[in-house]
Amino acid sequence: MKYTTVLSIAGSDCSGGAGIQADIKTISALGCYAASIVTAVTVQNTCGVKNVYPIPAQIVKEQIQAVTEDMQIDALKIGMVTDEGIIAVIADFLSSNRLPTVFDPVLVSSSGYSLVKPEALHVMRDRLIPHCTLVTPNLPEAEILSGIPIRNIEDMANAGRQILTYGCRSVLIKGGHLEGGDMTDILVCGNTPEDIHRYHSAKINSANTHGTGCTLSSAIAAYIGQGIPLPEAVGLGKKYLTDALFYGKDVTIGKGHGPLNHFFNPKKLMIK
Repeated sequence: MKYTTVLSIAGSDCSGGAGIQADIKTISALGCYAASIVTAVTVQNTCGVKNVYPIPAQIVKEQIQAVTEDMQIDALKIGMVTDEGIIAVIADFLSSNRLPTVFDPVLVSSSGYSLVKPEALHVMRDRLIPHCTLVTPNLPEAEILSGIPIRNIEDMANAGRQILTYGCRSVLIKGGHLEGGDMTDILVCGNTPEDIHRYHSAKINSANTHGTGCTLSSAIAAYIGQGIPLPEAVGLGKKYLTDALFYGKDVTIGKGHGPLNHFFNPKKLMIK
């Protein structure tokens, strides 16, 4: 017997709403065991990011070695990776360890703070993205990665196809930054119309949106780790995110954009 185990490689958010803290909450709420590798310590709260201190790449490497030589990992989620050394360490690990991998390319914080060094972007494209099962950029991140301005759903699909050329298996473009009340995400798995999956949900009016990207990518990783096919895992992950937003919309924590309610309906830790 064992637990379904999901490993998060991400930065720490001391306010608890995003980053590796949101990952652990999400993975745990969905009935999986959460292991974690810290890539950076951020100084932030609900009002924004004040500073970022990367963990040395060698320490990231040793954390990965310690966890993976001891535990069987069912799925991997990658969040904030701040410099080329850390990206190279993760890419080297994935090159010899084929794991279902969800990469949330956290490039800029919601408050506008740049979280990735510009020189690291090409290493991300060339070395890390080719090993990923799914890449989950929001619209600004998709524009940076693809070089395509995004104004509508068709632009989202085109950006996804461009990111696919970097070698990943699929791309989920998150449409939360588009105007209007319909939250539409686009899953791009290839170049034909049949390879495009659309996910719709009503927009929830809430100031508590801190950590939405971290939460969605971790939820998808948790469902993939349970053996659920990717298109269904994305749909379930989006539903979990929508519900966590809804059940946390009227709660006040902090003076800015508060966290979601990750434990609105927690699952028991699954044993298989």
